[in-house]
Amino acid sequence: MESTSKHHVAHPFWPRDLSIPNYVPNDRSMSEILTFLFSVSGVFLLATWGITGRENASGRLGVWRRLAVCWFAVCGFIHGVIEGWFSLYYEVIPADQSFLSQLWKEYSKGDSRYAIADNFTVCMETITAWLWGPFSFWAVYAFLTNKPYRFVLQLIISLGQLYGAVLYFYTEHRDGYAHSEMGHPIYFWFYFVFLNALWVIIPLVLIVDAWGQLSGAQALTDNARSHKSKRT
Repeated sequence: MESTSKHHVAHPFWPRDLSIPNYVPNDRSMSEILTFLFSVSGVFLLATWGITGRENASGRLGVWRRLAVCWFAVCGFIHGVIEGWFSLYYEVIPADQSFLSQLWKEYSKGDSRYAIADNFTVCMETITAWLWGPFSFWAVYAFLTNKPYRFVLQLIISLGQLYGAVLYFYTEHRDGYAHSEMGHPIYFWFYFVFLNALWVIIPLVLIVDAWGQLSGAQALTDNARSHKSKRT
């Protein structure tokens, strides 16, 4: 019984008695993993910011629109690459020492559902990776080329992100926040709360924005039809 208990706590995840028999500790530090994540995200952001500054057929994009397009570029990377890795390799991540597997083991200190391949996280991340990842890059293209469906894409992606994030928080709330060290400044507040709250706050703003853009376009169409019917 004593050896079994020691085996159960031979990992950094919560709850402490969680059994992950194939777990192998990371050989890369937290700073190395976070530096990679934010550096690559920063490259996507800066590159997109530079590209969106160029003039296209409809003129230059405004600052807020450029920031929105940068957001979609970063989302494409995070959803398609990082979450895509989890969707493919979730069964072997605890024992795997590939860089992205180590990233997920680091993040699992804030939510151990990823270390145990919880059904909800696997399903949610798979949908996110294979739908919202490609759709995010599609949105970047649509805004850069001024496609008429660009705000439809923005609305669809943002609704999907918001729905997933709400379910993510709500399912863990119903579990009593058992999969993280409650109140820990990095693992709970930064990994679990802050990083995921971005996918609540920003999609909400973009949903309201898309609502206004699409409603305005529909109002113009309705007015044009009304004037046409009056003339005839």
